[in-house]
Amino acid sequence: MFNKKTIKDVPIEHKTVLLRADYSVPINEKGEIADDYRLQQSLPTLKYLIRAKCKLIICSHLGRPDGKPNPTFSLAPVAERLSKLLKQPVEFVPVCVGDRVKVAAKNLRPGQVILLENLRFHAQEEANDKDFAKQLAQDSMAQYFVQDGFGVMHRAHASTDAITHYLPSVSGLLLEKEVLTITKVMQKPKRPLVVVLGGAKISDKIKVIERFIKIADQIIIGGAMANTFLSAQDVPIGKSKFEPGQGHEVRHIYSLAHKKIGGNVANFLLMPTDFAVATKIGNQPRRVIVDRAAVPADQYILDLGPDSTEAIVNSVKKAGSVVWNGTLGMAEYPTFAYSSARLASALASHKNKIFSLIGGGDTADFALHWDAHKGASFGHVSTGGGASLELMSGEKLPGVEALLNS
Repeated sequence: MFNKKTIKDVPIEHKTVLLRADYSVPINEKGEIADDYRLQQSLPTLKYLIRAKCKLIICSHLGRPDGKPNPTFSLAPVAERLSKLLKQPVEFVPVCVGDRVKVAAKNLRPGQVILLENLRFHAQEEANDKDFAKQLAQDSMAQYFVQDGFGVMHRAHASTDAITHYLPSVSGLLLEKEVLTITKVMQKPKRPLVVVLGGAKISDKIKVIERFIKIADQIIIGGAMANTFLSAQDVPIGKSKFEPGQGHEVRHIYSLAHKKIGGNVANFLLMPTDFAVATKIGNQPRRVIVDRAAVPADQYILDLGPDSTEAIVNSVKKAGSVVWNGTLGMAEYPTFAYSSARLASALASHKNKIFSLIGGGDTADFALHWDAHKGASFGHVSTGGGASLELMSGEKLPGVEALLNS
């Protein structure tokens, strides 16, 4: 199912390698890494290349610095954390192109690692500029380009697309694992396949919802997405967050579901029946539970209620595979993380029976912070948000398509 060459398919030993990682990790107010999951997941690729005595040069982005240098988005803390994870020095180069990169690359010895500064300090990166990509390739003195930044594979940038015109380009182990895992769940899932969709927007997920309607045995809707469904059906949602103007899309989704089921769509497309509400958005000392049809006009829906949560947990316990994308409530506030935490607990406690695929972005952040085992309680926690969604929907990922075919 993965038709691209990887680092195991080419004579990469003792070569100088430019590796694109996705180290866009959260940095706290002290300038420290708040969550190093993406770094941890890249380690198998890095260690493979180090064992192969490669001279390893890593490039990445962090955040959205808008094409100009910004110390807030420096990768310096990443180099420091990588040094600890790899148990060897990782030299930080405060630029990603130019003479300082050339000197650092020239001084590298087999098995040594350097990390370049944020690619997005240059507007040419997101513009997929060929000259910038050529300079990146030349200044690094690389003989191979290794793509391992799954989280940016849905973007055609200089370090995901243009760079492949200047260096033989292959996949790292993380990228291969992400594509294989997600593709397998979409093509040959262990059934029943239950899909849990939360988050805010329907418009961003139309294609993936359409595909899930085709392949899933049940789809569960939660989060602000449920508000949008209900609002489109003229169900009062108070002051709750929703995406306006989505009536046509909601009707389209129900039409597709009806064509598939031919009967009671409510059992296939499971909607919440009760909610936890509050008069303001934020962490509250208590949850007020109301029926779906009784949300007060001055209140916000911030989580699912106990009946909806129990229905979701019961459905999930019967599943063979679960795909979860989008928290079920405003899980950043502990009082309203109840339904998301119950779902996470159900998946973790039935790990031996259920293969769970946790989408990237906010869902991964919640699952990783909930899980004392840093993601090991689930089948797979993806490092990519938009990339995982596009792959699930059947879209081609530019960063993968640009690599050498196997």
